[in-house]
Amino acid sequence: MLKLRFASPEVLVDINNISGLDELRVDADGTIRVGALCRHADLERSSTLSSTQPTMAAAAPLVADPIVRNRGTLVGSLCHADPQGDWASVVTALGGHVVAQGSRGRRTIPVSEFVTGPFQNVLAIDEIVVEAVIPAPKGVPAGGYLKLERRVGDFATAGVAVALERSGETITRAGIALTGVGPATIDAADAASALVGGPLTAATIDQAADLAAQAARPRTDHRGSAEFKRHIVHTFVVRLLNRVAESAERAA
Repeated sequence: MLKLRFASPEVLVDINNISGLDELRVDADGTIRVGALCRHADLERSSTLSSTQPTMAAAAPLVADPIVRNRGTLVGSLCHADPQGDWASVVTALGGHVVAQGSRGRRTIPVSEFVTGPFQNVLAIDEIVVEAVIPAPKGVPAGGYLKLERRVGDFATAGVAVALERSGETITRAGIALTGVGPATIDAADAASALVGGPLTAATIDQAADLAAQAARPRTDHRGSAEFKRHIVHTFVVRLLNRVAESAERAA
């Protein structure tokens, strides 16, 4: 916010020395907890994350550039509420929430309700987010994250997060969220719902991709036309779901 000249606060409070906020923990039931000071690089290098949550593992090395990944945090990215932010889409697709703490205690806020617009969230003036929480999967997790950028570290032209849970060949839960194609992260819930209750097929994959492209609200700018960005969303959804289907076939 300071870099973009969107905020000029009179006082800055450094929370880097508060103990316990840099934790990345996977609970016994599979719930993932990411503390407010856990850096992007910690997630990128985490062997635990790569073996438990493929959508997060796919997104971690694509966040911004190495300088940002070494200092920035997942929680900070969520709070920043940039429509081009990667983690908001990923956590939305995963059905995650944040835990905010303030003078009135703690409260849990679903990420799908946390962001109210570009660079805006629902935090009260006396609250901070202390952790982001990814619920434990009830099936076998699968998915990934793809984004188009003109060069490394540039704002995303378009991005797609897909998070699935499977029981055998049946999709028991699905989440699809979009980056950079609207004034805020877009939860493509209808596209995700089209996948639940059956196996991944060419027909369901194409239907989900169509619905995701329809959910996008891009604007034509120097990165491309609105039509081009919808095409990218459609292509990424198809690509990610085909990868999941192919992986399931190899494992069968």
